Amino acid sequence: MCGIVGYIGKRHALPIILDGLKRLEYRGYDSSGVAILTDDGLIVRRKKGKIKDLIEVVGHETINGTTGLGHTRWATHGKPSDENAHPHRAGDVVVIHNGIIENYTELRAMLKDRGHHFKSETDTEIIAHLIEDHIKSGEPFEQAVLASVNQLRGSFALGVLYAKNPDKLIAVREASPLVLGFGNSENIFASDMPAILPYTNKMLFMNDGTMAVITAEDVKLFDFTGSPLPVNPKQFDISPAMAEKGGYKHFMQKEIFEQPQAITDTMRDRLLFDKKEIDLKEAGIDGKIMHALKRINFVACGTSYHAGLTGKYIIEEMTGIPVDVDVASEFRYKTPLVGNETLTIAISQSGETADTLAALRLAKKHGSHVLSICNVIDSTIARESDHVLYTHAGPEISVASTKAFTAQLITIYLLAIHIGRGLGRISKQQAAVYIDTLVTIPSLLDTLLKQEDLLVSIAKEYARYSDFLYLGRGISYPVALEGALKLKEISYVHAEGYPAGEIKHGPIALVNKDMPVVFIAVKGKVYEKIKNNMEEVKARDGKIISFTNTGNNEIQNLSDSFFLLPEIDELFTPILSIVPLQLLAYHIAVINGTDVDQPKNLAKSVTVE
Repeated sequence: MCGIVGYIGKRHALPIILDGLKRLEYRGYDSSGVAILTDDGLIVRRKKGKIKDLIEVVGHETINGTTGLGHTRWATHGKPSDENAHPHRAGDVVVIHNGIIENYTELRAMLKDRGHHFKSETDTEIIAHLIEDHIKSGEPFEQAVLASVNQLRGSFALGVLYAKNPDKLIAVREASPLVLGFGNSENIFASDMPAILPYTNKMLFMNDGTMAVITAEDVKLFDFTGSPLPVNPKQFDISPAMAEKGGYKHFMQKEIFEQPQAITDTMRDRLLFDKKEIDLKEAGIDGKIMHALKRINFVACGTSYHAGLTGKYIIEEMTGIPVDVDVASEFRYKTPLVGNETLTIAISQSGETADTLAALRLAKKHGSHVLSICNVIDSTIARESDHVLYTHAGPEISVASTKAFTAQLITIYLLAIHIGRGLGRISKQQAAVYIDTLVTIPSLLDTLLKQEDLLVSIAKEYARYSDFLYLGRGISYPVALEGALKLKEISYVHAEGYPAGEIKHGPIALVNKDMPVVFIAVKGKVYEKIKNNMEEVKARDGKIISFTNTGNNEIQNLSDSFFLLPEIDELFTPILSIVPLQLLAYHIAVINGTDVDQPKNLAKSVTVE
């Protein structure tokens, strides 16, 4: 969950590394550091705090060198401090690390017995000392790194520099993401694409159990036995501008407004509007697999889990297949009731989420077909799945997920229609109605987004409150969960999502004039029920903010504040209702002065357990 950058080439490394760290700051921001190999030797600088604090430190120095490493940290072992910041050094060896070393205690004890002295509380520092120990034993740099990684247990992405081998860097991946970027007489590696995109779009995602030996002119790959592997980079059609704010105050705001385009891009070439058909040949979910299915199981974390909960309603309605939804961190530690008559769908924005990846592997082990829905091409989850559907949302920089969520939902709609048609559960006429509805969603969202000022007004009225309750019924229940999560994540305001029917089973005890209640109250099967729940809240002096369809005058009359959604089939309301909830959370956070894009204690991609 940390950000890694390594550069070797013809240019000064420091500006490139600092730029890369700024682009990766969403991966961790409690400390950062750089190591640059100069003519005067190895220079290492580390600083607690954000990248700007590190820049203030190195800005007073002249640090020229064409080889270096950089790191931005999200703490796992050891509190945030200058001493615990990466890079970590042992003699002439410098290491940066993303992940967790599970056997670091025993390795640390072994190295102490061999005379090594440690300056930090981290598990990472032992890696530098381990490599140095092998070098002191007479092993060449590459062999020392290889021998060391074979002693490690856990997850790790490493960048390694050895001052006495100034013409090369080494990158290692085991269960934590690393991307190699191939330039002209320069090469770069990083935890994620945004750090690489300004310099090259020719990239290769490393596999688990691989080591890259990188010079300015060449990249060689090896497995952990030292056997060479082919190097086959790909061109990625993503511009650096996609990772910039584009005039918006925050990445989150920009990404909320990018949702109509992200949804359009995700549907493009899959939704055949003229034929009123869905083309998902890329996923490989054919008739044989469909007709054998007795159950579908979603596994995911956080916002992606809420997409899975929403997907349960969508798929069961459209296909008649029973659907379970599991939090991946729970699924991975139970005996899963899956097999070759089950389709396990792993949802992950990054494609690197550790718990989701472990759940996927467990499902495969038990014979389940596995389909992944993710946003990063060639990510680990995508590569290890039997089938994959990419959401074409583009890079999502803000820690709080917005456009990835709605792109995931669109992908689930496409998949549900595809399976429903394949099983004969959806007629051609009904599929045409669904497709016509999907086509309208981007323009409906554009209309909603133009009403941002109304949500700013609502945010100003309620930003001072410290507790919120979010309620929805049916397919709006997961929307309530996601809306509450957004508020919690970025504004640090306590918020809970519940099925509205459960209000009498506990939450109603909390309702009073100081606890606003947000209702997702759309027209549909349980419209009258949700109206009754609003009456119950109103009778207890609760303040009501409602998100409801145009024309629902009874809902408006019960509400202290309301936001109107366009008319649409109830099954498709989650996409329209979540977007204004995202904006409400965003503007409450802005008013309260929190760090919207990089909320405390959170990181974008959770690549450790």
